[in-house]
Amino acid sequence: MPLVDLSSPVDASYWEPDPVVHRAMSPAEGARHMASEMREHFGLDFDVDVLPDGEFLNNDTFTLTAHTGTHVDAPAHYGSRASYRDGGPRTVDELPLEWFHRPAFVLDVSSAPTGTVGAEDLAKELARIGYEPEPEDIALLHTGAAQRVGTPQYFTDFVGLDASGVHFLLDLGVRVIGTDAFSLDAPFTYIIDRFRATGDRGVLWPAHFAGRDREYCQIERLARLDTLPPFGFTLSCFPVKLARSGAGWARAVAILP
Repeated sequence: MPLVDLSSPVDASYWEPDPVVHRAMSPAEGARHMASEMREHFGLDFDVDVLPDGEFLNNDTFTLTAHTGTHVDAPAHYGSRASYRDGGPRTVDELPLEWFHRPAFVLDVSSAPTGTVGAEDLAKELARIGYEPEPEDIALLHTGAAQRVGTPQYFTDFVGLDASGVHFLLDLGVRVIGTDAFSLDAPFTYIIDRFRATGDRGVLWPAHFAGRDREYCQIERLARLDTLPPFGFTLSCFPVKLARSGAGWARAVAILP
């Protein structure tokens, strides 16, 4: 049962609009930290020199957003209201686990220029690969953006979905849509330029705002989608249980037969 890692790393050396901060604690520093914590919280004095090599355990502290690296966007990310549900949209810790271990299929939109693709493009790609999605299948968009991860271009050069594309997939019964790009919407620069040129509010983040009226999740910043068959595999992408959060990091893995 081959496993394919589809996750982008969290790497402090990568270029990010919100930079990742990684503080590494060495085993020697870990010994001193442990002794200090024992003294402060439990009133215990401990001589670290009795430890082998004077070392205890290393540790790492990362400072980052919940949208750094491969992650699942919950409905709460899209706004404070949910027309489809009383009580507001669900956060990432409230979502059904069954949504995140499902058969998946890949739609190749990597030849599209920076901007958006829509329902017609997705329908043509489904016909090309000869697949009819089942309800709750996971849809994955191979945009080719993953090759630019770690660079500023990763955030400006990719293709997203317009509103028609999102609703096309949701009408098929899809509850989770993934992409190897920074966002399921087009780049911020493209969206703002289009709005300034047209004055059409419908071009403002339509993929995300669709989630205010239809409950679904996005997986953003996937990788290696180009290594997968178009269908016939299972995707496992459980989000980390961050209480009351609009997103959670995920280790996305394709399980091939």
